[in-house]
Amino acid sequence: MSQTRGRYDFCIGLVLAMSSSIFIGGSFILKKKGLLRLARKGSMRAGQGGHAYLKEWLWWAGLLSMGAGEVANFAAYAFAPATLVTPLGALSVLVSAILSSFFLNEKLNLHGKIGCLLSILGSTVMVIHAPQEEEVETLNEMSHKLGDPGFVVFATLVVIVSLILIFVVGPRHGQTNILVYITICSVIGALSVSCVKGLGITIKELFAGRPVLKHPLSWILLLSLIVCVSTQINYLNRALDIFNTSIVTPIYYVIFTTSVLTCSAILFKEWQHMAADDIIGTFSGFLTIIVGIFLLHAFKDVNFTLANLPLSLRKDERAANGTLPSTYDCFNHDEESSACLGEILSTESLSARRNGSLSAF
Repeated sequence: MSQTRGRYDFCIGLVLAMSSSIFIGGSFILKKKGLLRLARKGSMRAGQGGHAYLKEWLWWAGLLSMGAGEVANFAAYAFAPATLVTPLGALSVLVSAILSSFFLNEKLNLHGKIGCLLSILGSTVMVIHAPQEEEVETLNEMSHKLGDPGFVVFATLVVIVSLILIFVVGPRHGQTNILVYITICSVIGALSVSCVKGLGITIKELFAGRPVLKHPLSWILLLSLIVCVSTQINYLNRALDIFNTSIVTPIYYVIFTTSVLTCSAILFKEWQHMAADDIIGTFSGFLTIIVGIFLLHAFKDVNFTLANLPLSLRKDERAANGTLPSTYDCFNHDEESSACLGEILSTESLSARRNGSLSAF
């Protein structure tokens, strides 16, 4: 009976986690569509500090979709282990990328797709090797954890870094550097998750009939959560308004996941009894994430797809063998002239090769 109940809970947690990813992934598309509609109307854009999106129903639909996803994700942790729920959050990246290609006409090149995959794999490896969190069942225990010197230092650093990014770095580089606004959302998100965990304990004790509403920590956590979530929404809107959704979503997921794992490790002392393979796995996952972010950000403007790869390799091989044709040879072979000129004028040849006009090559 216990085994059957455990399997039933596992299935419920799995469905909730997958539903959460669908809702959250779709929320990015709805918000972006709303922001684009406002831009066409000439309203002040969110990236410039405008708040006209509050009057756009599509943006509110995206917000409700994200809220539903977060609720489903929070509920999933009550039924399934964190090692299942947290990695499935990466599905929101894939959902967002797929939907953006259909509804926003946004494309990811080959480097971006590989970077997205590596980011997801790296985050998954980190979660798999992360230690289990320490159990906290009462508000008094949570209060003791929040007063730990390590967490106080971490929270102070997060606040200082966020203020510097908001008031110093953001006005100068927020419009051109994708990491500025996303970093603000992510590091503050680590604190909001801690508040959510504390409020979850509050709700459990409230249902148990304990007078938790008289505990000042309950209201401090609620107020902190409102401030953190409001800040996250504001700067996530700016990032979505300025940059490509297919780029914003995976980078936000990676930095947010890393921030939450770091915060949880400090708050709940999860890393004290880690095995050597878990330490290696965690650092390997983190390095994989770094490589993924680099591929996503550094080559986002390069027009390169999988269809170009064989032709590029063949061209490099011919050049290495000294058989790359000259302009004179091109004009002496009419049936291969377009292919030869395409190799010389490579910037205009990729689309023609994809259409099969260079079959002689």
